[in-house]
Amino acid sequence: MYKRVILPFMLLGLASAANAAPVTYEIDPAHTYPSFEADHMGGLSVWRGKFDKTSGKIVLDKAAKSGTVEVTVDTASVDYGLDKMNEKAKGEELFDVAKYPTATYKGKLAGFRNGAPTEVIGEFTLHGVTRPLTLKIASFKCIPDAMHKARERCGADALASFNRADFGMEAGKKYNFKMEVNLRIQVEATQAE
Repeated sequence: MYKRVILPFMLLGLASAANAAPVTYEIDPAHTYPSFEADHMGGLSVWRGKFDKTSGKIVLDKAAKSGTVEVTVDTASVDYGLDKMNEKAKGEELFDVAKYPTATYKGKLAGFRNGAPTEVIGEFTLHGVTRPLTLKIASFKCIPDAMHKARERCGADALASFNRADFGMEAGKKYNFKMEVNLRIQVEATQAE
C-alpha cells in the first residue's frame, strides 16, 4: 500500500521537474522605454528623456530562481520631447550616435522573493565604455498574454543611478552640471513561440 501511494507522488515530482525549464521572453519594443533624468546647470532644473527603440530578451527559470537579461538600446532614438535637444544629444558632445549607435545591458536576475527577481546584476555599455551596474526591480509580474493566451507576458519597472562621466560623457561638467543620471526602465516581454 505504501509503495502504491508514494509512486504517483514521485512521478508527479518528476513531471514537474521536466516542465521546469528556462523560458525565453522577447522584449516588446512598443511597451519598453528606458528613461532618464539628468541635471541641468548644477540644480537649475532636471532634464528628462527616453529612448524609443529597444530590443532584447529575458530568460527566466522560475523554478531555479535564475535568469538573464539582454537589452540593446538604439541611442539615435533619444527623445527629450524637444527636437533641438534631441539633435544636440545625438552629437559628439553626448551620445555620439554616429560612433556609438547602441547602448547595451547584460545581466543576471537575482534576489528572488516570492518567485520574482528583485534586482539584475550586470554590465552596462554606453559610449563605448562597459561598467558594472545593478538594476533594482521595483515591480515584476507575469500574466497570460491578452493577445496570445498560450503564452505568458512579463513586465517590470527597474531603476539605477550612474555617473555619466564614468562613461566619457562629461558635457556640461565645466558649467557645474551634476554627472549623476537616474535611469528607469519600464519593460514588457512576451514568451517566445
